[in-house]
Amino acid sequence: MGLMDGKKGLVFGIANDYSIAWGITEELHRQGAQLGFTHLPDKDPASPKMERRVRKLVDPIGAKMVVPCNVQDDADLDRTFAKAKEVFGTIDFVVHSVAYAPMEDLKGPVYGVSREGFKTSMDISVFSLMAVCKRAKELMPDGGSIMTLSYLGGERVIPGYNVMGLCKAALESATTYLAHELGTSKIRVNALSAGPIRTLSSSAVSDLDVMMKIYNAMAPMRRNVDQAEVGKSAIYLLSDMSTGVTGETLHVDSGYHVMGAPPADAKFD
Repeated sequence: MGLMDGKKGLVFGIANDYSIAWGITEELHRQGAQLGFTHLPDKDPASPKMERRVRKLVDPIGAKMVVPCNVQDDADLDRTFAKAKEVFGTIDFVVHSVAYAPMEDLKGPVYGVSREGFKTSMDISVFSLMAVCKRAKELMPDGGSIMTLSYLGGERVIPGYNVMGLCKAALESATTYLAHELGTSKIRVNALSAGPIRTLSSSAVSDLDVMMKIYNAMAPMRRNVDQAEVGKSAIYLLSDMSTGVTGETLHVDSGYHVMGAPPADAKFD
């Protein structure tokens, strides 16, 4: 018997098989969950590259729904949750793995971020969680679990993470406020903060290779984490194993976040 047997939910944010959301999805499937997915809308409907990329992964595991969703479009979000209601009736969980910053703003210093770039980054990376929670609440009459993905750059300065660090700080704050507001509806809202993993999104972060070497040298476990480990921890937050936990940011980073200086045996080669 799996920890998610009988549970139904949505996953936002799979881009490809390197996505953290895909690692979480694989574990959700192993644990018995029924799953629905979104993908970025394709610019050319005649060539649905985004849909094909996601379907290649999720169709073999029995996806119950696969729909396009631009989280900046309220109508798209409404359609997504209307489809979820049609397919599932009610849902038990949502995985929010959505973040974006325009490349020119992400690559440059925080003081150089454009006004429009800042708005776009916050809209997609933070407001989308709030918008998802609003709609998910209506499909969770008996409560449920909503989980978003964060990173240590929202708590500490991580050179190269730049404006996305500001977004993650706001995201973690939103998580706590949403946890407060949805708690009386028996809906838990938590964040999972994973160590650096090579994904499509993280490839845009400068010095990623350096960051990963630093984790290997400094983390108490002297290594980084992988998608599978993140997936297992996500199951804790999404399942009934964590019914008393909300408003938390769970670090899955081999303990790196507790370190204030390199250990004596640290090697950064």
